[in-house]
Amino acid sequence: MKSVYPLPDFEARIATPQTLPALLARLPRPLVFTNGCFDILHRGHVTYLAQARALGAALIVGVNSDDSVRRQNKGADRPINPLADRMAVLAALASVNAVASFDTDTPLDLILAIRPDVLVKGGDWPVQAIVGGRAVLGWGGQVHSIPFLHSTSTTATLSRIRETS
Repeated sequence: MKSVYPLPDFEARIATPQTLPALLARLPRPLVFTNGCFDILHRGHVTYLAQARALGAALIVGVNSDDSVRRQNKGADRPINPLADRMAVLAALASVNAVASFDTDTPLDLILAIRPDVLVKGGDWPVQAIVGGRAVLGWGGQVHSIPFLHSTSTTATLSRIRETS
């Protein structure tokens, strides 16, 4: 039976490898790119994403696949939320124009495919260590490391949850 309720608009912001080129063509420039696991979304994440979005006309977020998260040694039970759920939550944020996943250990291939005008990471990344930074600077773009305004993290949240169990 077909649902009488249409899919939410944000679902169209979730890119697949097949839909990414058309989605990118519709986004205004300058295009900002950032990436991460975004496992359990918290205030630090949404503040950071809003700040990143303010650096351009559109924000695309690269999201680590489940296997990519596991390879980062964040814990045997990570990610808590599967990729499809993490992407949908990010796509629903007002500051996010598109999300795309990557299965590699770094987002370099995705950055090269997207060719953002602005590359952003959180304040724990010095600009010179941001993956893809050299390429973005090479085509005339900018690279930013945004200082954290809130000391929150998914790892710390999970530690508090585990301590109370």
